[in-house]
Amino acid sequence: MAAAPDSELIVRVVEHADRDAFDLLVRRHQSAVRALLRRLTCGDHALADDLAQDTFLRAYLKLHTFRGDSALASWLYRIAYNLFLGEVRRRGPLRPALDGLPEPESPRPREEALLLDLERAMAGLSEAERAALDLCYKKDLSHQEAAWVLDCPVGTVKTHVLRGKEKLRRLLAPGPGKVTP
Repeated sequence: MAAAPDSELIVRVVEHADRDAFDLLVRRHQSAVRALLRRLTCGDHALADDLAQDTFLRAYLKLHTFRGDSALASWLYRIAYNLFLGEVRRRGPLRPALDGLPEPESPRPREEALLLDLERAMAGLSEAERAALDLCYKKDLSHQEAAWVLDCPVGTVKTHVLRGKEKLRRLLAPGPGKVTP
């Protein structure tokens, strides 16, 4: 049996208060939302998980307002990003918790070392740059879709992507020392 599309599940939730249908939507989208939030929060898993839970609570309460102009995933990313921005306004800019990242060991598989270096470098970007890069490259959204999620002009998303990529090039360039954002 084929899995029900998001649109069918949304109708079941909105018209029949079908919690099982909403549970399916959560299971379908929670790892992507959580991954976006973990990147935005510089790896603060507890905060990201709290924001993800708030994202789905808000989505449940507001699902009747979803018009289908975008994919449900994009709508959820927008809710998550807005909750993240609210947290930044309350706390101030989130700085990477580099103490929580494991220190390089030797020997270690090259891929693992590269991923750790990338995580450290990503933590050195602004919230907007991290969000734009994550949405465009990890979530494979177009610049236009990312602009909708981030509630900004397409040109601003392109600027965040270009600046973020340039910062990553500098932070990941070979040279003395390790990445220290």
